[in-house]
Amino acid sequence: MALTTKEPGAGLEPGDVGTIVHAYSGGEAFEVEFVTLTGDTVAVLAVDRDEVRPVQSRELTHARSVE
Repeated sequence: MALTTKEPGAGLEPGDVGTIVHAYSGGEAFEVEFVTLTGDTVAVLAVDRDEVRPVQSRELTHARSVE
């Protein structure tokens, strides 16, 4: 999933890609893990369905540093 909102407390920006690790209430909310390219966890967040979107097959990932 790609984040659609800024999460300053977690150092995340819209477009950051994470993996759903749990779905709540039939997909109304998700727990999403965001990791660095080397596999270190940056954050695990519970987000509402409108705060993430599925990634598309024609999208590129983008590298940036996190604080």
